[in-house]
Amino acid sequence: MNDLLVMKFGGTSMGSAGCIQAAARIIAQGRERRPVVAVVSAMSKITDLLLDSLRRAEGGDGPGLEANLQKLQDRHTLTCRELLPPEKQEAALQAVHNLVAEFQRIANGVLMLGERPPRSVDEAIAIGERLSALLMAACLESQGIRAVAVNGAEVIVTDAVFGSASPLMEPTRDKARQNLLPWLEGGVIPVVTGFNGATVDGRPTTLGRGGSDFSASILAAALDAAELWIWTDVDGIMTADPRLAPDAAVLDEVTYGEAAELAYRGAKVLHPRTLAPLVEKQIPVWSKNSFAPGKPGTKIVPRLAAEEHGPRAVTSMTNVALVSLEPASAVLSGTKAMARALEALSAANAEVLALSSSSYRQSFCFLVRKDELAAVLECLEATLSLELAHGYLKPIQVDENVGLLSVVGEGMKGTPGLAGRIFTAISRENVNIISIAQGSSELTISIVVRREGLEKAVRAVHSECRIAEQARVRKQGERG
Repeated sequence: MNDLLVMKFGGTSMGSAGCIQAAARIIAQGRERRPVVAVVSAMSKITDLLLDSLRRAEGGDGPGLEANLQKLQDRHTLTCRELLPPEKQEAALQAVHNLVAEFQRIANGVLMLGERPPRSVDEAIAIGERLSALLMAACLESQGIRAVAVNGAEVIVTDAVFGSASPLMEPTRDKARQNLLPWLEGGVIPVVTGFNGATVDGRPTTLGRGGSDFSASILAAALDAAELWIWTDVDGIMTADPRLAPDAAVLDEVTYGEAAELAYRGAKVLHPRTLAPLVEKQIPVWSKNSFAPGKPGTKIVPRLAAEEHGPRAVTSMTNVALVSLEPASAVLSGTKAMARALEALSAANAEVLALSSSSYRQSFCFLVRKDELAAVLECLEATLSLELAHGYLKPIQVDENVGLLSVVGEGMKGTPGLAGRIFTAISRENVNIISIAQGSSELTISIVVRREGLEKAVRAVHSECRIAEQARVRKQGERG
């Protein structure tokens, strides 16, 4: 289909009746000019509520589960009543009730079993997006705009890694075209649930927290969309977190590589895997603010029109832990220990945020997210059990009082003296650098520091590299 636009709306953009109405206006305006597929997240905080409900069910907390179910029903019922005219409410309220009952059925099964099977968790927590899709489609219909709610499980085909599934693009392409193109050709807007899919044999899966962005990019690629617009509650991708660097500016353009690195290393604008399906077809992405739709946002492109020099943005992460391993004997090769440790990380399905090593002592360390730490340690101890038991490897060390600072920019490659300026800026703030990692592409310099010094380090690097100032100069040049 020519000139197709995929729009994705995040949890805050779906957070209330007023927010949904604003998002519906954006969809309607887009539909006036071109065909649109909308992808929606659950209402803000709903996924957390669903997960808490399943935890309570697993722990045998029946009253806590019932209280959460009532919160789920009440929030969506209230939103439905505020969103729709009285004559349109009955059918929507019944559909809300049916979806809440579906979640209750799964949660009651968990309560009886005393455990949460991963497949059941994926099926249950996708209810949040299904409720959002229902409300958005009903809102559009109430305004005379033809729309239909579509379960992502009907169009996105994935592998069977429950909780963090990956798409199978060819079968997804077939299903998306089969189930979405007829609606589009008939002038109907499909409102697709983000975050979820299903295996080839129909078992429900999810794409990981924040996976609605990923869903939207999968569908954009599968349908050969002209553009993908991701609507959030910020004006675009910024040079730094404005809470840490008050002078942070919105970037007008970033490359796929820059955006992916920023997302992977803590920026909240995109899901880290969002851009992967779009690279081959070079589909442009816009990051926009649904609460200020007139602002231009940030365009994500395969490459920048003009050659850039130096860093483009600095980002940070606090919810991380540094894991260190060191051979205690020459009997154990550091290279072999590292290889086995990486196998363990793979088995834990954990992402390595930074990795560095010492050639003499053969020690090495890597940074992981805290919510993955328990699984990482379990897999490391199982994989390296013999080495640890016989004393060939020193006990695994874990430091949770750390933070990660990352400086990102395509133009950093080969820039003389840049790393020295960054390290000097951090040291001037009396912040100790614990570990440094830089990939061969020179796209990112990652630095691990003490948690209490992270914010000072971000401000120092942002200021030293004049990142915001350069972003504003580029914008003024384009306007001129």
